[in-house]
Amino acid sequence: MSVMESSQLVIAELMERSGVKFGTSGARGLAAAMTDRVCYAYTRAFMEHLLREGEIVTGCPVAIGGDFRPSSPRIMAAAAMAIRDVGCDVINCGFIPTPAVASYAMGRGLASLMVTGSHIPDDRNGIKFNKPGGEILKPDEQAISAATVSVPDLFDEQGMARAPQPLPEVCVEADYAYVHRYLDFFGAGSLEGCRVGVYQHSTVARDLMVRIFTALGATVTALGRSDTFIPVDTEAVRPEDVALAAQWAKEQSFDAIISADGDGDRPLVSDENGEWLRGDVAGVLCARYLQASHVATPVSSNSAVEKCGWFREVARTRIGSPFVIEAMNAMLGQGQVVGYEANGGFLLASDIRLGDRVLKALPTRDAVIVPLTILMLARRAGQSVSELLATLPPRYTSSDRLKEFPTELSQARLAGFDSGDAAADAQAIAAAFPGLGAVAALDRTDGLRITFDNAEVVHLRPSGNAPELRCYNEADSAERAQALNQYCLGLMSAWR
Repeated sequence: MSVMESSQLVIAELMERSGVKFGTSGARGLAAAMTDRVCYAYTRAFMEHLLREGEIVTGCPVAIGGDFRPSSPRIMAAAAMAIRDVGCDVINCGFIPTPAVASYAMGRGLASLMVTGSHIPDDRNGIKFNKPGGEILKPDEQAISAATVSVPDLFDEQGMARAPQPLPEVCVEADYAYVHRYLDFFGAGSLEGCRVGVYQHSTVARDLMVRIFTALGATVTALGRSDTFIPVDTEAVRPEDVALAAQWAKEQSFDAIISADGDGDRPLVSDENGEWLRGDVAGVLCARYLQASHVATPVSSNSAVEKCGWFREVARTRIGSPFVIEAMNAMLGQGQVVGYEANGGFLLASDIRLGDRVLKALPTRDAVIVPLTILMLARRAGQSVSELLATLPPRYTSSDRLKEFPTELSQARLAGFDSGDAAADAQAIAAAFPGLGAVAALDRTDGLRITFDNAEVVHLRPSGNAPELRCYNEADSAERAQALNQYCLGLMSAWR
């Protein structure tokens, strides 16, 4: 970088001014607020943190990727400027799933970042940062937030680069390595005879999913491809996506329909009837196929993971992959350690060994592993996906969220149930949710998880990524869980 005037920016102050802040999955904010200058500063702070900690050295390459949001190419270019300005090279992996970028970089001891807003609408975006060993954790976020960085005078008054620099030519090695990660582990022909629909919409994993399942022998049909970004949320599936899956299943007799969110780290998997599986149920089945001994999952996940009795230890965490990773790390060395989230994203803390096959650790969310293992498990048992689901303990979950619900208001509402007097809190909750009975237990690990005397669950949590208030419910039937969710959302809507 040539000598030029620069300004000093404190990242914590930049967060407050721009509204671009760390959430449960990296730095996120409105795309308009994620100016080139803001993204440059965040990336430079990330890079300088790694250099200070000895995680990387000057001159080493850094892998970057992005999703299909209109703002992603611009943000990738701004991040690349910062990487070059600290003396490192850029490997452009192109538009590719987050786990593909992470797996490629981790396998080579490199840092990486992914420009994506995941499942949220495309008026927002974000950057996920990975150290050579995996995702940045909360201590890293705190160090980056406290940093002061030098930003050169390359940006106009709106914060956009005056002379944007082009990204390097796309390196296809990450794409190739991700496909062969699964071909080598499962083996050619392992899905011979399976009929799979791939709901492509605008997920960056859409073509890779077709290639992987086809190479494994499945008959694959591409469905619903879109040139416009569609915010598919695997924890709150849109009614139109429910209807589409049911229609496709009826018309084409699939064994399963599969998909993913925008950046390909959260899966959608349906049974043969086109009914989407809950991510936390899919996670239990995935862990079962992989013969996991130790499982980490957030407090919001279905309790079937404990009730099935398949695992030696289940650790419950706050919501967010950094917390799942911390819990997995604490169990390393005790067996085959995995984690998953209620959104279905699956993480491998340790290498998975099944006979003479080895699947290398990938301690970041992945979508593709989930439908692969579920179909393999069903084939091994000679069952359909719906029959496989019936082998689990009868616990059902439902979740949705209230949009445009300010985080400050969510926190204030939950604070009303946290007076320090357990009896008073139980009475306040019973009054706020009439007809659900007496409160049996409260869990404040993340938000407020309420268990009633009849074992039904209401879990309230402000979103870490958007102005939304999420509600998770659990009951002994799918119909009751869904009805309970709608009942709670109706009550909560009056809290605005």
